[in-house]
Amino acid sequence: MSAEVIGDGGAVRAEAPILEVEGLSVATRDGSALVHDVSFSLAPGERLSLIGESGSGKSLTSFALTGLLPEGLSSSGSVVLDGVQVVGARERDLVPLRGRVASTVFQEPMTALDPLMRLGRQVAEPLRLHLGLRGDALRSAVLEALAEVGLPEPERIARAYSWEISGGQRQRVAIAAALACRPRLLIADEPTTALDVTVQAEVLALIERLVAERGMALLFVSHDLAVVSRMAQRALVLRDGRVIEEGPVQTLLRAPQAPYTAELVRSARELDAALEVR
Repeated sequence: MSAEVIGDGGAVRAEAPILEVEGLSVATRDGSALVHDVSFSLAPGERLSLIGESGSGKSLTSFALTGLLPEGLSSSGSVVLDGVQVVGARERDLVPLRGRVASTVFQEPMTALDPLMRLGRQVAEPLRLHLGLRGDALRSAVLEALAEVGLPEPERIARAYSWEISGGQRQRVAIAAALACRPRLLIADEPTTALDVTVQAEVLALIERLVAERGMALLFVSHDLAVVSRMAQRALVLRDGRVIEEGPVQTLLRAPQAPYTAELVRSARELDAALEVR
């Protein structure tokens, strides 16, 4: 599957895909399908969004990409991540990919971070596992990762627990841990839903900056079309686990073809108008 980047001049050839998904489906043990035949590719530097309301299958799709489906669910089809087939792979073969090739930032940092472990140790874990850092080198890398995401007093944050800092700071720590080993793909699953509007804007700007500076691929999962229009070039619209429309984000927003996409756009505009009135 070829990869394209949509720019001002149209579609241009990108690097070879870091991720190639063909016919991905997710089902329960009894065979009930939750995601149906999803296909896309993603190359370094590309930004793709999965759009849909709650229950559309977008998060399950993103979890399947690194073999992180909840217990009781299984995937079929093909997911090739940096040349490794994820579907059907053994856990020990997937561990080296997580954090080193692809990392995920989850919706709620309070649950993503261990409340019983100091934050510095949590950022250190992928650095120790994937890069083999120890001692002073590890400590320096942890503080550098915390500073890079704009956290004040990295040494204090490293000694703190997740419940001792704000929600926005927790999400920054989660991003620092996800990006510490400089992965080639960042999967962001509703990363700002739990944050207030001001902090949300700061975290989005942080993700934008780091993705651009490092030339990473970004898969951004969201139900918020305003956020998607800022963060992604292309989008897949999911409903009931099926892709019903895909294309450049601005095209989907201006001229949606599927009635469901048109309804999402209309609802988003009505919400924006209501907020402006307030």
